[in-house]
Amino acid sequence: MMEKLSAEEFDLNYKNVIGRLERAIEKSGRDKSEVTLLAATKTVDADTINYAIDSGIEYIGENRVQELLSKYDRLKPAHSHFIGHLQTNKVKDIIDKVEMIESVHSVKLANEISKQAGKIGKTMDVLLEINIGGEDSKSGFSPKETENALTEIAKLPNIRVKGLMSIPPATDLPEEARKYFRNMYKLFIDMRAKNIDNSSMSVLSMGMSNDFDIAAEEGATLVRVGTALFGKRIYK
Repeated sequence: MMEKLSAEEFDLNYKNVIGRLERAIEKSGRDKSEVTLLAATKTVDADTINYAIDSGIEYIGENRVQELLSKYDRLKPAHSHFIGHLQTNKVKDIIDKVEMIESVHSVKLANEISKQAGKIGKTMDVLLEINIGGEDSKSGFSPKETENALTEIAKLPNIRVKGLMSIPPATDLPEEARKYFRNMYKLFIDMRAKNIDNSSMSVLSMGMSNDFDIAAEEGATLVRVGTALFGKRIYK
């Protein structure tokens, strides 16, 4: 859960996040239009999310299926992504409720997304999750597996592979994430150069509250920001 955030607190947080993002984009020599801010809304109540949407947030992302379902009918229109670990048996529950699944970590999951999307006549945009730090605790494809996985998943009906996403190893020093972001960007560009059918490689989702500005400097096209917008989560 989260403590209720006041409008004034959100306004200040949002201003600070936009400032960090714009400075990073300017530093990298890119245009503001090249990087999308997604609000990661895990544990955030529907009223606060709606206020964020009214304030200019256009993209939101949920980590948990049950939480997404519990808020869905109360949220104002926005671009909705699923950004957390997704179990195969839960795909059917969200297939009609999001426009992108960012966390496709296996061919098995991609097959189920293809199957469920086909049932409702939808083509689902997806990102392949890359385990860029080679961590045993995280799911996702290794960099070496990416090309084969991309080729196989891109052949599936009712799926469009739009790019890659990653969460680098946790660190107390955000600057230490830079090398992982650089490696992700290189992999992203390499995969784009392959020109694999049904994969546009237009989205590179990386960077969260403590390091999204560094990710933007290193080529992210989408950053997923929760705590910096909504405050720290309090678990009970």
